[in-house]
Amino acid sequence: MIATATKRIAPPKRLLYGPGPSMVEPRAYEAMSQPVVGIFDPYFLGILEELRGGLRTVFGTQNQATFVVPAGGSGAMEAALANFLRPGSKLAVFAAGHFADRMTIMAERLRAQVARLEKPWGQVFSAQEAGQFIERERPQAVAFVQAETSTGAYQSGRAIAAAAHAVNALAIADCVTSLGAMPVELDEVGIDVAFSCSQKGLSCPAGLSPISISPRAWAQLESRSEEPFTWYLDLRLTAKYFDAPHVYHHTPSPPLYYAMQQGLAAIEEEGLENRWQRHRRASERLIAGLAGLGFEPLVARPEDRIWHLTTVLPPAGVDQAALRQKLFEKHGIEIASGLGQLAGKILRIGTMGPLATDENVDVFLRAFAECL
Repeated sequence: MIATATKRIAPPKRLLYGPGPSMVEPRAYEAMSQPVVGIFDPYFLGILEELRGGLRTVFGTQNQATFVVPAGGSGAMEAALANFLRPGSKLAVFAAGHFADRMTIMAERLRAQVARLEKPWGQVFSAQEAGQFIERERPQAVAFVQAETSTGAYQSGRAIAAAAHAVNALAIADCVTSLGAMPVELDEVGIDVAFSCSQKGLSCPAGLSPISISPRAWAQLESRSEEPFTWYLDLRLTAKYFDAPHVYHHTPSPPLYYAMQQGLAAIEEEGLENRWQRHRRASERLIAGLAGLGFEPLVARPEDRIWHLTTVLPPAGVDQAALRQKLFEKHGIEIASGLGQLAGKILRIGTMGPLATDENVDVFLRAFAECL
């Protein structure tokens, strides 16, 4: 049977005030409607180079090995671990949230030895704790989450990276939520391997995940005698596509790359420091408004909070599931509950990218108060 009419989709408009995906930068949407070209077309290869330059800026690095993993953030996490861990090697994990646990699971599946330093979810690690743990374990690699999406806690990683380097270990950082909205400062902090995603601080659609690797870590990767367990996420193979002479490895989706290039261009035009401060001001405004409604921040110290992802404990008597449902039905606003051991206990509210303004914070607070 031949269809007589073309069925078109019409997704509802939502306001994504959750932990991700975030609202997409308008010019990134527009870019995705542009013509698809071949993956070796000079125009597309030029887009890749512009994109890599923009990523170096937001990562805060000079690393040549800065490119994109064709996967979601968890794919980049697995790439980081699979390429730098070997069966029997030791990974020290700073565990205070859901995504540190995810790195643990991945490392164990790679047959690595995992040593964990655990703290209550929502807390961060001190320099003394980092130094003592790493000196005691003396691992080959150290993993931490810079911006823990499950708790709203931010850990720059300076002390962790310094302690890792003191025992000649690599510092691997999950920057999935931090990149593009608050400081990553990869070179200054001393991170050897950093990975992120497209759909949070960069305000782009999901599907691409930036990664950046220090010369020290890349030299270790190049000297690896055995192949990693993964083929698709083999970073040496992926890099050969991004660097001349651009050897085929996978088929990129040009519209996603157009979108990321435009998302990064928007950051460049705003200025990275300006963007950071805009997200910080929005966070402070949101937390003050929520406190006035009786909600308490999960992360106690302001300096330990992610600027664009706020986690709060509801006051007694608030049915948070009903509250989230009412927000969604009445206002088209999406927020999230907790993950893992915080499921059903906290609310996670994102003010990322286009939503990180006084006006949009106030829109949210009015709707939130009404639904209470």
